[in-house]
Amino acid sequence: MTEMVYGAPRVVTGDPVLPRWWRTIDKWSMCCILALFGIGLLLGLASSPPLAAKNGLSPFYYVTRQGFFGGMALIAMFGVSMLTPVMVRRLAVIGFACAFVALALLPVFGTDFGKGAVRWYSFGFASVQPSEFLKPGFVVVAAWLMAAGLSVGGPPGRMYSFILTIVIVAFLALQPDFGQACLVLFSWGVMYFVAGAPMTLLIALGGVVGAVGVFSYNMSEHFARRIDGFLNPDVDPRTQLGYATNAIREGGFFGVGVGEGQVKWSLPDAHTDFIIAVAAEEYGLICVMAIITLYGVIVVRTLMRLMKERDPFVRLAGTGLACAFGVQAMINMGVAVRLLPAKGMTLPFVSYGGSSLIAGGIAVGMLLALTRSRPQGEIGDILMRRVGR
Repeated sequence: MTEMVYGAPRVVTGDPVLPRWWRTIDKWSMCCILALFGIGLLLGLASSPPLAAKNGLSPFYYVTRQGFFGGMALIAMFGVSMLTPVMVRRLAVIGFACAFVALALLPVFGTDFGKGAVRWYSFGFASVQPSEFLKPGFVVVAAWLMAAGLSVGGPPGRMYSFILTIVIVAFLALQPDFGQACLVLFSWGVMYFVAGAPMTLLIALGGVVGAVGVFSYNMSEHFARRIDGFLNPDVDPRTQLGYATNAIREGGFFGVGVGEGQVKWSLPDAHTDFIIAVAAEEYGLICVMAIITLYGVIVVRTLMRLMKERDPFVRLAGTGLACAFGVQAMINMGVAVRLLPAKGMTLPFVSYGGSSLIAGGIAVGMLLALTRSRPQGEIGDILMRRVGR
């Protein structure tokens, strides 16, 4: 009778999705990602017109495409960041399975675009690089296996994740894509360390990696050529590394001025692998330090938030994604200043590339979803209570 007179009581279903997402998301990291995307568009305006003119396209063809793919990446990032950790895991499993099949079929249906490594599928209007989409899915799947192995009576997740890592590294090395293979191996090693791996085992794995590197140097002409070029004390000024090194030197602290740089007319990959050289030449060391700071803020803030996380899966997956994101940026910039051998790896959210941008958006979306504030006691409080007993 009461319901008939006054109506049924209103059911409270919780906060709406968007306000809850905004309240729990790491806003500093998200702002840094948006800033990197804006810097990428600015550097694309500086670096891509020479390539467009060379290919007979409109001056801002590549900038327009970068804006389009970047918009898709941001949509993916915002969408994925609203998921729960369980939904992130399910998405990663599906994405990893699809990317792994695509990676395995590359020798049959893939193309190298004349670069000597079969890494892409060409669809005429666009190309897709499966390894870019494989990385975030692999990190989350490996973290899931390791976390399952930490539970009482759980499966040998560390061993399963190691076998999976070796299989993926082997497929990447066959392309050859040693840069992505090293990044996958590094991500697994970081998660394995966080999961409680003994130092002796990690040192032994480092020795195995070194032995594999020596074997690859002796067996792969592509790998040996990269290493020899890196170890050679004399840099040929007509190579990409030579042009990039000279551009960074000419830029100084404040750069030569917007649009005044010359390296973009010489480097075929000025808008992708060596975009940091364009930034250094036209905007100087100040711009480069700002870019490095943005990457550093994202990685450090993510790791600080993960230190308070109780769920081992979230802690492992977030650590792997954050370290892979930061190390990829470090590798790209390290190659440009000749601290590392040439790898052919893009600068996340700054370099041109549809696969890199969209896959990066998915990876960062997963990272933001895993580091969202959730109702839980902080792990430090739990440890303090245990100590006090």
